[in-house]
Amino acid sequence: MQEFKHTTVMLNEAVALLEIKEDGFYVDGTFGRGGHSSLILKHLGENGRLYVFDRDIEAIKHAQTLNDPRIVIVHSPFSNMGEYFTQNNLLGKIDGILLDLGVSSPQIDNAERGFSFMHNGPLDMRMDQSSGLSAREWLYQTSEKEIADALFLYGQEKNSRSIARAIVQLRESTEFSDFLPDTDALVKLVKGASKKVDKNKNPATRTFQAIRIAINNELDELKTALNDSLKILSPQGKLSIISFHSLEDGIVKHFFKQYSTSESLPKFLPIADTDLEGNEPYFSHTTKAIKPSEEEIAVNTRSRSAILRGATRSSKPFNGL
Repeated sequence: MQEFKHTTVMLNEAVALLEIKEDGFYVDGTFGRGGHSSLILKHLGENGRLYVFDRDIEAIKHAQTLNDPRIVIVHSPFSNMGEYFTQNNLLGKIDGILLDLGVSSPQIDNAERGFSFMHNGPLDMRMDQSSGLSAREWLYQTSEKEIADALFLYGQEKNSRSIARAIVQLRESTEFSDFLPDTDALVKLVKGASKKVDKNKNPATRTFQAIRIAINNELDELKTALNDSLKILSPQGKLSIISFHSLEDGIVKHFFKQYSTSESLPKFLPIADTDLEGNEPYFSHTTKAIKPSEEEIAVNTRSRSAILRGATRSSKPFNGL
């Protein structure tokens, strides 16, 4: 089997935000090829635990080769963390959660996964190839409006309607066996249907991003995981999240802002918002956006769009949000 190299983005910075305790319980919700997990394990003592989640079976197979008794491996999207820790009586006992969002280099570089227009292969794009619709199947059975909306919302694609129309026209005259057989076929269709083109970007870039986000339900997965973190994290527990485009980062930024602010009290009351018992925010501290260094970008150009944000859980009890 061909091995695909992966360079972990913002490795030291992301793990540093967790402020790891030797006997702590931590989560790597996007194991990938284990770059962040390996560094977390270096800081953990024998009583510490690292729960690794990934929905990509290849990532899970790699995790299983580590053979470390401190690791608990879960083949599941990170949106299931809340359910998993509820079932295992670990709510409020996790000291840190790290999420490295987006697509890993092994997924991008493997043509058989269909994530990239740079490598021709089957039009798949599923993070978990054992379930769900492939990109090809999704495009064949989704309405023109839904396709156009996805391209516009998830890819900010200006040609969303004309591309969606071209897809539907093609499938109306084509058997499924001949419909967009590979990534090159989709790239050709997008180029033909695009009227407004960014000269500095491949015309298919936004379409591939949008379809991938849609079929993997990536933004809703992120929202679920963030909301569940409020009940998963222990007091002073840490969140460390790396995002790679404005849609993801906007969700993280809004979530941190929403839950690091106390509920406003009437101005005439002689008491500060945070002084009222039970009115403290869910996060006692959030970090400003951290971006990769020039040195890292020079070594790994895929890191250039990364944004790292962190937050610290307060002691406020979870109230079932």
